[in-house]
Amino acid sequence: MSKSCIKVLPIHVANKISAGEVVERPASVVKELVENAIDAGAKNIRISIAQGGKSLISVQDDGCGMSKDDALLSLERQATSKITDEADIENISTLGFRGEAIPSIASVSRFSMTTRLKENDEGFFLQVNAGALAETRVAGCPVGTLIEVKDLFCNVPGRLKFLKSKMTEESHVRHVYTVHALSRPDIAFSLYVDGREAGKLPAAASLAERMHDLFGAEFMESLNEIPLVESGEQAKSEKVKVTGFIEKPSLACPTRRDQYIFVNSRPATAPSIAYAIRETYPRRQGESKPAAVLFIETSPSEVDVNVHPMKREVRF
Repeated sequence: MSKSCIKVLPIHVANKISAGEVVERPASVVKELVENAIDAGAKNIRISIAQGGKSLISVQDDGCGMSKDDALLSLERQATSKITDEADIENISTLGFRGEAIPSIASVSRFSMTTRLKENDEGFFLQVNAGALAETRVAGCPVGTLIEVKDLFCNVPGRLKFLKSKMTEESHVRHVYTVHALSRPDIAFSLYVDGREAGKLPAAASLAERMHDLFGAEFMESLNEIPLVESGEQAKSEKVKVTGFIEKPSLACPTRRDQYIFVNSRPATAPSIAYAIRETYPRRQGESKPAAVLFIETSPSEVDVNVHPMKREVRF
């Protein structure tokens, strides 16, 4: 008999491969953890990084928290509270849903989680070192979840050497902070870099208020607000709706800057969207690419929306 060459991968090896899809750099970790915090119903999210996120990434929220059993289960691949069957895949309303982020991050770092449900008097702490569960215990903590990721890629030096400079990685984290703060003005965000406060945004009553807090009055004065634009003759739920702000034609610069586009509250990076904005924008300065913050709401039947398997951003 011939010897079989096909083998089932050990779980720790499979998790490292999955981490390559989810964790590209510190900003990827921040993105995944912030999206989990938003899905948990958080009203306050605090992000902390050290050394560009290479030595420490911390995300704390005041969301629903987890029980001991759920916290342990979250370490398993494809364990999620956000979908239960095949039908749910067609109606996903959360930012995360695959159950890959936590085990992937924990497999390539020194990972800890402290979490507590509102109805519980005490919380739960767990620590994972490069994919191996090291400690679990009862913990005193506020309602919500605190996740700390230390020494990212500590067991994958080949991945670590491809990270850029501290300043570059820090800039990517700041971009994630800005994008998610824009997507959810109703949530308070704060950012700490190497122990210093780098950004603090109270919950805002509107997108305009959040943009003012982020970019300042001068930037807001350079924009025109877009009144609600709807397309489609179908039922209201089938229409495409566009709201937001865009740079005044007389001020637009020749290179695209500060364009933040969201489709159904997800950051959208599809070139087709940037192209559509450029083509419909008044060409008073040739190929002007205006600053913009636009929210597009649509149903799947109106636009073919696919989720990028690595970055989970909307692509068309």
